[in-house]
Amino acid sequence: MTTLRHILGISGGKDSAALAIYLNALYPELDIEYYTSDTGRELDETYKLIDRLESKMGKSIKKLDAVDLHNVADKSPFDHFLSMYGGYLPSSTSRWCTKKLKLEPFENYIGELPTISYVGIRGDEDRDGYISKKQTVQSVFPFRRNIWSEDVNKLVLSNGKLGTFCEHAKTIIPTHFVNRFLEFAEKPISPNFSLKQKLNALLDISVSSYNKIVFEMLKSTDYPVGKLDHFPLVDNEDNLVLEDIFKILEDSGVGIPAYYKPLEYEVEINGELKKGTYSRSRSGCFFCFYQQKIEWVWLLEHHPELFEKAMEYEKDGYSWMDSETLEELRNPIRIANIKKEHYLRMHRNNQSKSWQDQILDADGEGCASCFV
Repeated sequence: MTTLRHILGISGGKDSAALAIYLNALYPELDIEYYTSDTGRELDETYKLIDRLESKMGKSIKKLDAVDLHNVADKSPFDHFLSMYGGYLPSSTSRWCTKKLKLEPFENYIGELPTISYVGIRGDEDRDGYISKKQTVQSVFPFRRNIWSEDVNKLVLSNGKLGTFCEHAKTIIPTHFVNRFLEFAEKPISPNFSLKQKLNALLDISVSSYNKIVFEMLKSTDYPVGKLDHFPLVDNEDNLVLEDIFKILEDSGVGIPAYYKPLEYEVEINGELKKGTYSRSRSGCFFCFYQQKIEWVWLLEHHPELFEKAMEYEKDGYSWMDSETLEELRNPIRIANIKKEHYLRMHRNNQSKSWQDQILDADGEGCASCFV
C-alpha cells in the first residue's frame, strides 16, 4: 500500500471538534494527524477547547504557524499580514485572512504525499467547504450519508462510467435488492434525471453499497482513498446533524465551546422589558467581519477588552463593517436598537428561534466554511 496521510483540521468550532472525537472513537485504526491554524486572535474559549480535545483523545494537535513570529516584530500572524496589506482590514469581498492564515498554512503542511482530509460538514448542510487544488489531496465527509466530494460523485456516476459502475454493482450489491439498485444505476444522466437525483436514489437504497462501489472504482484512479487496501468509512451510514454534534461534545466530556451557549440580555419592546438570548454563532477570530451586529454587542458586553482591541484595528478609514464603525456601534442607543431588532427577528410570528437555529443560519460563512 502506498504511504499516505490522514489529516483533520481543528478550527476550534463545534463540528471539527466533534469529528475528531467521532473518528478517534469509531475508527482508531486510522492514523489521523490533527492540526490547527492559529491566527493569534482567537477567543480564549477556542484555545481551551483544543486543550480539552488533546486531553480527551490522548493525541497532540499540531499548531500551524502562518509566519515565524521569532523573525517578525508583529504581535500575531494576523498583525503581520495586516501590516503587509497596509492596514487594509479583511472583508467578505477580500478574505485575505482566510487565505494567508488558514489555507496557505494548510497547503504547505500537507506537502505532496497522497492525503485524505476529513471534513466535519454535517448531513444538514449542503456544501463541500474548501477543497484543495492539489491532486494528491482528497476530502472525505464522515458526518454525511454521502461521504464523497462532488468531483468523485461526478466521476463515478458519469455516463462514460455507467458500464463500469453497473458491473461493480452486480458483484457488490446483495441479491435481494440488486435489481432495484440497477434500475437507477443503469439509467443515464439526462436533463430529466440529474446527477443529484441519481445519487440520492442510490443512497436511498443503500449507502454502504454505493460507498463500496465508489471505493472499487477509485482503485483505478489517482485518488488517495483508492490507494488503500481497506477504507473503514465505506460501511458508515451515519447522517449526523447539529443536534448530534452537540451530543457528541457533551457526552465526551469535552463540552460545547462556551461561546455557543446562549446568554440573556434585556431589551425594552413597546414599553415592556423583554428577555432575549445571544451568543456567538461560529469559531474564528474575535473580530471576524462575518459576525452579526448582535454578536458584536455580545463581544462588547462579555469580552470588553477584546472589543477594545477590535476597535484599535479600525483606523485610516478601515472598519470591520461597511455600515458603521465599532465606535458608533457601542453607543448605548445603538446597542438597544440592535437588541430590539434581534429580539423581534428571533420572535417573528410569535415563534421563538432557538440558539441552535441561529447557529444553523450562520453555518457556511467565514473561515468556518473552510475549516469547520
